[in-house]
Amino acid sequence: MKLKLSFNVNESTYLRDPEKSDLGKEIVKKSIDLIHKIGYEQFTFKKLMIEVGTTEASIYRYFENKHKILLYIINWYWNFISYKIVFGIQNKTNQVDKLNTIVEIICHQDNQKFDCNYDINLLNQIAIQESNKSYLIKDVDKKNESEVYLSFKELCNIIAEVILENKPDYIYAHSLSTTILETALQQNFFIHHLPRLTDIKLNQNENYIQDFIKNILSACLNIKFTENN
Repeated sequence: MKLKLSFNVNESTYLRDPEKSDLGKEIVKKSIDLIHKIGYEQFTFKKLMIEVGTTEASIYRYFENKHKILLYIINWYWNFISYKIVFGIQNKTNQVDKLNTIVEIICHQDNQKFDCNYDINLLNQIAIQESNKSYLIKDVDKKNESEVYLSFKELCNIIAEVILENKPDYIYAHSLSTTILETALQQNFFIHHLPRLTDIKLNQNENYIQDFIKNILSACLNIKFTENN
C-alpha cells in the first residue's frame, strides 16, 4: 500500500497555491519535467505554457517568475526528504542506526512506497543539478526574510539533532548536516559531469557516495558504522 503525500510549501514561493487546483498541479508537474529536460537556464514561461497547454497569463497567476517555481519545487522536495527521514527513524533507538538511515535516504531514492503528485526521481535529479541556484543568488538575504529556505533549514536541523544524539558535545552539528546533504548532491553531479573532482567513478556502485559520507561522519563523531547499520 502506497502512502499518499502532499506538503504545504512556503506561500512566499507562489501567488496562488498550485496544490489547490488541477491547473496549478499541472504547472508544477510540467515545470519539473521541463527543468529536468532542458535545465533551469533554458526554462521559460513561454516553453512551459506550450507543455501545459495554457497561457503565460495563467502561469503568472500562480508564480511571479521562474525562480519562484524553482524555489517551490526544491522546497517541496526538501519537505519530502524530511518526511522520509522522520518516518524512517521514528522506531529506531540506536543512534548510529538513525544516522545510517539518514545517509541511505539522502543518497538513494527508493520511493516505491510513496504516492505523490510529482515524479520524485525527477525531483531528485533537479536537486542534484539545480538546487544551489535557489540560494546562490544576489538577493538571497531578501528572499531569506520571507523564509523561502525554511524547508531546507528544517531538514538540516532534523539531521543535526541526530548528529547531536550521537555526540552531544559536537559543536559543528549544523555545519556537518549541511555538508553531508550537499555532498550527496555534489558528488553525484561530479561523477556524471566533472569526474576529476571526485574519486568515485561512474561505473562504481552508488553506495560509494554513501560510504564516503559515512566516512566523514565516522571521523567527525568518532562512531563506527557496521555491516548491520
